[in-house]
Amino acid sequence: IEVSFQSSAGEIDVCKNGEGLEFSEELAKSILSQDEIIIKIALNDGTESATAFGCDLSYDYVKINGDYRS
Repeated sequence: IEVSFQSSAGEIDVCKNGEGLEFSEELAKSILSQDEIIIKIALNDGTESATAFGCDLSYDYVKINGDYRS
């Protein structure tokens, strides 16, 4: 398995061949602080692929949108 994180601040590999890698904590913090992050996971088994989208629903978003009925 291979795992990396990517954003407008760059890309960092954190796992290769199933083992954790040493990486810059400062670069990781910069990458993970961006509004949009891509998490790449390669299982290295087969040819299939998938894409998933997610979001963090903040407290304010839920509060505003939970105060009315549609």
